[in-house]
Amino acid sequence: MPRPTLRRCRLLAALAVVTAPTAVWAQATPAGEVNVYTYREAKLVAPLFEAFTKETGIKVNTISASAGLEQRIATEGAASPADVLLTVDIGRVKEAIDLGIAQPIRSAPLDRIVPPQYRDPGGLWSAVSARARVVYAAKERVAQNEITYEELADPKWKGRVCIRSGQHIYNNALFAAYVAHHGEAKAEAWLKGVKANLAQKPSGGDREVARDIAAGKCDIGLGNTYYWALMSEREPDKKAWADATKVILPTFAGAGTHMNVSAVVLAKNAPNAANGLKLIEWLVGEHAQKIYADMNFEYPIRASIPPHPVIAAYGELTADPLPIATIAANKKTAATLVDRVGFDN
Repeated sequence: MPRPTLRRCRLLAALAVVTAPTAVWAQATPAGEVNVYTYREAKLVAPLFEAFTKETGIKVNTISASAGLEQRIATEGAASPADVLLTVDIGRVKEAIDLGIAQPIRSAPLDRIVPPQYRDPGGLWSAVSARARVVYAAKERVAQNEITYEELADPKWKGRVCIRSGQHIYNNALFAAYVAHHGEAKAEAWLKGVKANLAQKPSGGDREVARDIAAGKCDIGLGNTYYWALMSEREPDKKAWADATKVILPTFAGAGTHMNVSAVVLAKNAPNAANGLKLIEWLVGEHAQKIYADMNFEYPIRASIPPHPVIAAYGELTADPLPIATIAANKKTAATLVDRVGFDN
């Protein structure tokens, strides 16, 4: 019997420790393979990976989970089969960098295509798509079509705001951006003001914010751009929630709309690093960016690809120029402030 290869040993070692995440590994094709640990649901990234394999012949193997992938890669160490980590929030990226599981992505196409504020200054990560944190508002009860994030603390909204947990990664990133724009003291005062305006204890997710607005429990709330589009276009059981609400693109005073990203990391011990880099570069190519826009309702990171018409109908986006890396640097402070003001209590 032939001796197992080092790559096969690595894969067997990784599969031996699979618990909660779903592992989907397949035999390598002649063109090779790339192993992706992903926070995106398998059904959402499947069209991307199928197209990549069709165009390149490189087989994509995936492990998906809702948490803990960067810690898992760190635990696996040199034996990890992970080539690429695909995240849904800058917070996951920061954790990966802090754990030392990334290697620099040296790519002229990424440098040319991805705006600097959506890349790590040291080259350790790159965004592949973007989303905005916006306001969902009751069509029948909210007349205004413009709002600032600062205004969410205005007493006129007392008892009218719904939101998911302040410690959720999407809200944490927004709060970190507020810290970056205004400083810790003003951010704390703002969070106290938003908390005073809540109609109910923070709970649920972004879809539930729209649900509660539709039910009349509150008038405005925060959500990501793509959730509203999914409810409107792809989720018939939730379409009524979208129909009862509208999307307002908020801005920071004197700046723009808060953006977050889906980003990639090239794993430090990637056994298929060259194929990992090919996949990363492909994800910012025209075909992949059109898939992100048309199937996932995300803002393309590539300027030449327009957003889906549903997303474009929200209005002209003026993205906040604040670098994503700066937001990441303020995430710990934001989390501390959420606890200090008892936001989720």
